[in-house]
Amino acid sequence: MISLREALDGHRNSLGLVRLIMAMAVIFDHAFPLGGWGTAPFLGMTRGQQSLGGLAVLGFLAISGFLVTKSALGSDVLQFLWRRFLRIFPGFWLALLVGAFVVGPALWLAEGRPLGSYLSIGPGSPIAYLYSNATLTIGQYGISDLLVETTPYGDAGNGGPINGSIWTLTYEWVCYLLLAGLLAVGVLGKAKLVVPLTAAFFFLMQLVNQIQPGGAAAVFPFFGDVWRLNFGFIFFVGASLALYSHKIPFDHRLGIAAGVLSLVLLRTGGFNTVGYVLFAYTVLYVAAALPRQTQWIGAKNDYSYGVYLYGWVVQQVLAYLGVNQLGYLPYVMLSLAGAFVLAVGSWHLVEKRALKLKDWGPGRGLRSFSEAGRTRRAERQAVAVDPTHR
Repeated sequence: MISLREALDGHRNSLGLVRLIMAMAVIFDHAFPLGGWGTAPFLGMTRGQQSLGGLAVLGFLAISGFLVTKSALGSDVLQFLWRRFLRIFPGFWLALLVGAFVVGPALWLAEGRPLGSYLSIGPGSPIAYLYSNATLTIGQYGISDLLVETTPYGDAGNGGPINGSIWTLTYEWVCYLLLAGLLAVGVLGKAKLVVPLTAAFFFLMQLVNQIQPGGAAAVFPFFGDVWRLNFGFIFFVGASLALYSHKIPFDHRLGIAAGVLSLVLLRTGGFNTVGYVLFAYTVLYVAAALPRQTQWIGAKNDYSYGVYLYGWVVQQVLAYLGVNQLGYLPYVMLSLAGAFVLAVGSWHLVEKRALKLKDWGPGRGLRSFSEAGRTRRAERQAVAVDPTHR
């Protein structure tokens, strides 16, 4: 029997396809409220535990925990943070710019309003939209009164968010920072047991919340934001699977059983505790078990992040144009097509180019800076001894 590490070795897996499917699942889920069909039925089918989009985001975090931890094992903390920054921020900033200076002005002009009044400065302005959201902590979802009364989502009293999907990214970044802290103190290399213990701690806090809603925050105020607990838990489950992947078996019986039990817990209750562990293994199992013919998807060009970033934007614009009146399926298909086009542009124009800088500057790591410092000190000492030295 081979291990999970062997099954997911290098690019010989379908993680790219799985991530793309999850990004698409978010669009399918958001289509219900954004298109005017109310709450997605999946949430009711799981007793309010998870929406389809929420489940997809959990899958993203499980894969992220797995892959990012693998990456961290071969880098120092400076390299790790630099590479994580390059993967998240450039694409995110581009999405903000598209929302503020492409989508926003187009909608503004479509309503017959002068462009000069759109480019104002102050609360609710496009400039405020940029600086309020630039750090991943979302402080402003909409721009002025756009989409507030011209879309089904706005008519339902939800305001006019240009992009309602980006709020999850700050939680992923917090997970990166927590992992960076463990990397900085040498845990990943010398005391990796701390990582599954961290996951176990999140599990206990999740269990506390299931027994007594808000109980985890009473113990640790950090968990006053429940998403830190939910996303942190699944991320560190993925991280634990990465560190011990050489000991965890890749087994069809185990993978199918984990998937079936995940579905049972989604249906009956308990998914948000032990179900996270089962689901994380299921996601990785599927990525390893899918046919070899699917492994090329996302191996070189990863459009999943872009699809996630632009899905909501496209859906809002299409709803504004009345495309949702064609019915759920045409609306979703056109949303997927639009999001994919923007994702391709985002990847090739910004994301891929940013990742080419992963070994530049901070990407060289702490050692390169210390070595450069020693070289400069040696040169100064040589000059002090022999002023003619060059």
